[in-house]
Amino acid sequence: MTEPAFLSATRDSYDAVAAGYAERFRDELASTPIERALLGAFAEEVAGPVLDVGAGPGGVSGYLHGLGVDVSGVDLSSRMVELARLAHPGVRFEVGSMTAIVRDDRSLGGIVAWYSIIHVPDERLPGVFAEFRRVLAPGGRVALAFQVGDETRHLAEGFGMEISLTTHLRPLERVAGLLVAAGFRVDVRMVREPEAEGVAARGYLMGRRIE
Repeated sequence: MTEPAFLSATRDSYDAVAAGYAERFRDELASTPIERALLGAFAEEVAGPVLDVGAGPGGVSGYLHGLGVDVSGVDLSSRMVELARLAHPGVRFEVGSMTAIVRDDRSLGGIVAWYSIIHVPDERLPGVFAEFRRVLAPGGRVALAFQVGDETRHLAEGFGMEISLTTHLRPLERVAGLLVAAGFRVDVRMVREPEAEGVAARGYLMGRRIE
């Protein structure tokens, strides 16, 4: 079966920029207390194993692990997975995709997707959320972070490397509506306004799988 082009392009792009990306965002959570608070609330509420999808170099997984969460991470980029394993040896990381999660039905207590659904095209996002619901136990928690807007951006260069990376900015309520349609109750909706001109607002959604 042929892999969708957006997955191949995303994987190749992050493989290319992995070292620079990991260095740039190594301490990102240290400078974002709001995100630490949201992840802390998630950690307190979740019960059972958690999967960080699109884990990148592992910062969010490592933070949750430090809070006592039974967390593992998956990422399309094998290079990102290598760097995550080096940075967070106490967490299990593997190559994988949020479009086809290698977990049994109802086997997870929570899913975190921190700035990773942004590379999924609009027509594929309902399927991703259906996959989240499949692997979550009833009442399982989901936490999303993503850039807010209503446009698609394409990057041909990043960290001095030639890439082909597409980012989809979406209104908060559109993403929330897709979660609800997939069988989730959304109980946290928040937008953090841009801190500088040209920087997108950031959206956060937290919810739980309903029966």
